Amino acid sequence: MADRIALELTSSSFVTTVITEFELLSGIRTRREATAVEALLDVLDVFSLDPPAARRAAEVRRRLETKGQTIGMADSLIAGICLERNGILLTRNMKHFSRVDDLTLSGRS
Repeated sequence: MADRIALELTSSSFVTTVITEFELLSGIRTRREATAVEALLDVLDVFSLDPPAARRAAEVRRRLETKGQTIGMADSLIAGICLERNGILLTRNMKHFSRVDDLTLSGRS
């Protein structure tokens, strides 16, 4: 996964979402982690949660809840942002995100 991220960073096509930024920042436990997270965030563009992405996220959440396949609010928001921006989601959580119709994924489970 690290090689894939390095390749994406080199090609300047790797971005993150404000939701993932929050998750990364809230998970910091040590000074070393803080330095690494800040360095990563400094080189990434961050997609925000704007009204169209929020609507897509709500649609994702409603559809999955109807099927009894919820993925959680944060993952719904990330999916909505990626769908709205036509992005490819690089994730290790294929189990959750593979449930989202029309979401393009790259990663491993």
